[in-house]
Amino acid sequence: MAVGVFDSGLGGLTVLDAVTKRLPEVPFVYFADSAHAPYGVRDADDVFDLTCTATQRLFDAGCDLVILACNTASAAALRRMQESWVPHDKRVLGVFVPLIEALTERHWGDNSPPREVAVQHVALFATPATVRSRAFQRELAFRAIGVDVEAQACGGLVDAIEEGDMILAEALVRSHVDALKRKMPDPEAAILGCTHYPLMEEIFQDALGPEVSVYSQASLVAESLADYLDRHPQMRGPGSEAGFLTTGNPKKVSDHATHFLRRKITFEGA
Repeated sequence: MAVGVFDSGLGGLTVLDAVTKRLPEVPFVYFADSAHAPYGVRDADDVFDLTCTATQRLFDAGCDLVILACNTASAAALRRMQESWVPHDKRVLGVFVPLIEALTERHWGDNSPPREVAVQHVALFATPATVRSRAFQRELAFRAIGVDVEAQACGGLVDAIEEGDMILAEALVRSHVDALKRKMPDPEAAILGCTHYPLMEEIFQDALGPEVSVYSQASLVAESLADYLDRHPQMRGPGSEAGFLTTGNPKKVSDHATHFLRRKITFEGA
């Protein structure tokens, strides 16, 4: 009944933490492609190839369902994977869907025409690759009209978080928020479009101001996954062991992950 959770690095641990708390009976296998992180500076073909390789490793570990807890992979690779690569008896889901459901207040299966929603001015903070893909804007346009999205590529932020340099990370957050507000002075909502960014949510909120609603992914993904497994119980894979896999140096990644989640995490080589 194992479910896979994939990220290019450690950001997806924010999602893993939330889904583990929401579904304590489900064993999760987490895969960090740390040797190739960050994905946010790579081109779409590279992201596709790396994501397929990692996802196959999770399939091999007994996971029939894999969550791409990486916005860059969800933006640049997911649709192509679903159309041309994912086996018929497996499923790969991304992390944009729960965000868009929350923002538009409509279920993903609602295929009625796009309509106006309450929020009209949205700031999107994401990696350069996610911003280039325009995947968030494309998916949002299927469901909502009249929403102005201003995207800000947050170069350097993932690296700072992965290295545990929170002083630099805070400075980068404030710099990127300033840059966004020069383009959109009064956003009503802000999307933290990278699973690393929830660790900096308080800084984003402080820099944006209390009047801006900040949407973070981890809890939204957890609720969405619980609902999906209720509706598709057959997608609980045959694996029975939880675990942590990485393409990087297991000790270094384990040390960073332990600091990241503030509990002991032990990675094995993938």
